[in-house]
Amino acid sequence: MSLIEAIIFGIVQGISEFLPISSTAHIVITQLMLGYTFPGLSFEIFLHLASVLAVILYFWKDLWEVIRGFFAFLFRRSTEDKPLFFFGVYLLVATFITGVLGMLLSDVISDAMKTPAMIASALTVTGLALIFIERFHKTGSKDESSMTMIDAILVGLGQTLAVIPGISRSGSTLVVSLLAGLNRETAVRYSFLLSIPVILGSTVMALDEFTAEMVAYIGPLNLFVAFVVTFFFSILGIIWLIEFLKRSKLIYFALYCFALAIFVYLYIDPSTVIDI
Repeated sequence: MSLIEAIIFGIVQGISEFLPISSTAHIVITQLMLGYTFPGLSFEIFLHLASVLAVILYFWKDLWEVIRGFFAFLFRRSTEDKPLFFFGVYLLVATFITGVLGMLLSDVISDAMKTPAMIASALTVTGLALIFIERFHKTGSKDESSMTMIDAILVGLGQTLAVIPGISRSGSTLVVSLLAGLNRETAVRYSFLLSIPVILGSTVMALDEFTAEMVAYIGPLNLFVAFVVTFFFSILGIIWLIEFLKRSKLIYFALYCFALAIFVYLYIDPSTVIDI
């Protein structure tokens, strides 16, 4: 891998991770276009670590507030910290559901679902879901204090769909959160904070794939550069998405998903089996 290619992978991962357009699909498409094959998820998860570091640093105040409120209510039972305690519980519940079902379904996802045609189909589904939630569903008014356990369970189930290549994790959590009646601000915040334990958990599960061979194949310098670039563009992606959703519509992401699906269907060899 050249330094330029490492930068390209970092930009693609950083920009696409938190936008509802499937970072996995973008990394796979980039691999195919540059002619690379990364066995397993080691490289992608390595880049995900840079993205989750960006979330932690950007939302550190929110994260600290949830952690503080969670333990404050747990030990002092203070009424003012009760909403934060349950918000923390809802993050844990959704993470647990996603983790358990994700492990069960990862073995079920056959090679038939790891093809360009499947990625194109999943991107189309993501786009349709974004259009539905934008055009045909009235935005709710729930915030952290009025969320319920049912909301967390539904989001956890929705997030599990991201095990299918081309289904966006951020997109599925946003869509299901809005379907459950959360307002946009809470849905976005919940989605971002939920990415922290989910990505960290998937990293722990894939530690055995971080081998000397993987480092040698990509190159230590290229890994470092890709990590730094991913972190920088993840910060930009977070800021851009938050500002974009304040004044624009999810339908633009849907149109992008449709365009990318058409590109994959027409220009990526349909016989290719994605090694993920």
